[in-house]
Amino acid sequence: MKPSPHMDRALAEAERAQARGEVPIGAVLVDSVNGSVVAADGNRVVEQHDPTAHAEMLVLRAASAALGSERLGTLDLYVTLEPCAMCAAALALARVRRVVYGAPDPKGGGVEHGARIFAQPTTHHRPEVVAGVGEARAAELLRTFFQSRR
Repeated sequence: MKPSPHMDRALAEAERAQARGEVPIGAVLVDSVNGSVVAADGNRVVEQHDPTAHAEMLVLRAASAALGSERLGTLDLYVTLEPCAMCAAALALARVRRVVYGAPDPKGGGVEHGARIFAQPTTHHRPEVVAGVGEARAAELLRTFFQSRR
């Protein structure tokens, strides 16, 4: 996969999350029209004592507030790990245009693994999905984080 400056930014957010003691996952929402970053963050579950403070949820909240809309149809998400079912459902509800992720998550993923939210007949919006962008670096961040915890 060719390098992506937006995935590089998501990886930098993941590294910042790791420095805070969080699982190293970062996300960036980008306006597909002009390429500007609308929101960027990393996991803050531990910091905020909030099980929903995943990187994807944080950027969705920030972008919705910044744009004054719950519909984010011109935005593309770059995230270092395949979104979980909760995040995938929120992305569908927000009508995000495209989801670009790094590493797959066979245990907790909700896009191409597990619940496969976008494939459910009750899901009204299915964003384009691009997998494997920055996969090696994203997977290595997660691997070293969890090895240090064992």
